Amino acid sequence: MSRGDLTNAEWDRLESFSPPGGARGGRWSGHRRVINGVLHRVRTGVQWRDLPEGFGPRETVCKRHRRWSADGTWQMPLSRIPAAEDAAGAIDRDVSVDSTAVRARRHAVGARKAAPAAVPQKGAERGTNQVDPVLRKLAVRLEAVVRPGECPGRSRGGFTTKIHLVAEGRCRPLAFALAPGHYGDGPRLERVLEQVSVPRTGAGRPRTRPDHVLADKAHTSRKNRHYLRRRGIRHTIPERLDQQRHRKNRGSRGGRPTGFDSERHKKRNTVERAVNRLKGFRAVATRYEKRAYIYLGTVTLAALTIWLRT
Repeated sequence: MSRGDLTNAEWDRLESFSPPGGARGGRWSGHRRVINGVLHRVRTGVQWRDLPEGFGPRETVCKRHRRWSADGTWQMPLSRIPAAEDAAGAIDRDVSVDSTAVRARRHAVGARKAAPAAVPQKGAERGTNQVDPVLRKLAVRLEAVVRPGECPGRSRGGFTTKIHLVAEGRCRPLAFALAPGHYGDGPRLERVLEQVSVPRTGAGRPRTRPDHVLADKAHTSRKNRHYLRRRGIRHTIPERLDQQRHRKNRGSRGGRPTGFDSERHKKRNTVERAVNRLKGFRAVATRYEKRAYIYLGTVTLAALTIWLRT
């Protein structure tokens, strides 16, 4: 066992989410070794061809990571493990929202064709798609968070991709979405909050509404505040100076001042610490993947590791 591999306790929690494979091709073998190989690559950022031989053939590790990023296999345990934490009352439902820019390498841009929404499981017959219905639903949700395109953005520093992140009060990622690096934070608030979904262990719909949302001035806008009020979500977002002047110049038509709790807003550092944890994985801090859905799978696996080890 090398540093960063799954422990026995962590593998016991992940083993039930491993796909068994199809009837034609039989069951996949060596899930734990392959997942350890993907974790090694996500943690160190090495090229697939430089993967140590102890993790098996690099083609197997690479293809399985690509397949599981496309069909939603990585997303399933990330949605189920927080459910157990929520049932035990171990989730702080005061969430923080922010984004971080990730530098994309030159070979990570230039993709032409759209990424597949779902990939048939191993052993599926030709011309059919035997993806599990739960995985199909996750794949549709996955397709929504990687739009538009492959998310390469051009800025002064070169090609960049933004990760819009929602973190709960204990610095663990609840939801995230990808966008080009030159996109603003405010217009993406609604989309990233729509990805928050914590299933219940018993009967009932998933929890999709946090108790409180903390964000910085980049997310302040009438549209965002109206969206949060419509969903009944309390929020603490500071107002920019130009918005304050504009509201005062309009007089009574400008509306009432927005409430702001400066003491509660100090808790927003949780999302900054969650970003630091994610960027501790080198394959997340720098984007090497050309396809956005594969990079999203890399970010998902890093977030899953944080949940398992925190």
